[in-house]
Amino acid sequence: MHAIVEYVTAVPHPRTEAAAPARSGRRSLAVALLCGALGVAVALLASRQRWAEGTATVAGGAFPLTVKGSDVTGVPAALAVVGLAALVAVFAVRRSGRLLVSALLALSGAGTVAAAVSGASDNGALDARAAQVSGDTAATAAAIGHTGWPYVAAAGGALILLAGLLALRFGRLWPTMSGRYERSGAPRPRAARPVDPDRPEDLWKALDRGEDPTGTGPA
Repeated sequence: MHAIVEYVTAVPHPRTEAAAPARSGRRSLAVALLCGALGVAVALLASRQRWAEGTATVAGGAFPLTVKGSDVTGVPAALAVVGLAALVAVFAVRRSGRLLVSALLALSGAGTVAAAVSGASDNGALDARAAQVSGDTAATAAAIGHTGWPYVAAAGGALILLAGLLALRFGRLWPTMSGRYERSGAPRPRAARPVDPDRPEDLWKALDRGEDPTGTGPA
C-alpha cells in the first residue's frame, strides 16, 4: 500500500504539465512587452540628444557646433517606431502572420543597434554644420568629440531585439485579439418579429412564411 501511495505521488499531475506552457507564455509576454516598450522609449529619447560636438573656424574665431542623433542619422528613431508598430501587431495576427511580425520586430531592433553604433563615430553632420556656419563648402569641423548617447540608443535597440526574439520563441503561447472584435462578412440573423393577433397584416405575413399565427401547430 505504501508503494502505491509513493507511485501516485510521483506521477505528474496533468494539470500541472498543462499549466507550465501557460506560465512560460505569460512570463515571456510580460518580459517582451517591457523590453519592447522600454527599448522604443530609450531609442527615441537617445536620438534627440547631443551625439557629437566640435568647432568651426569663422572670421571671429572658433564657433561651437553640436549635432543631435537625428541630425547624424534618422534610422534608429524610424526603426524604433517600426518596432513599436510590430510589437502591437503581434497580438492582432496569428500563426505565420505572428511569426513574420515577430521577425520584423527583431530586425527592427538589430537595425537600430547597427545604425546607432555606426553613427557614434560619424562626423558628416558636424562637417555639414561647419560648412553651413562658415559659408565654405570645403570646411570641416575641428576639435570633434562624441558623447555616449549613440550607445544608449544601441541599448534601446538591443531591448527591441530581445523582445523580437522572445516573440519568435514564445509567440505561439501568447493570447490573440478576441474574436468578438473581428467582423465577418456574413449578415447577422434577424430575430423573427412576434405576431400580433390584433393586426391582420401580421397574420397574413405569418401565413406567407408558413407559420401558424395562433401558435397551435403548423400552418
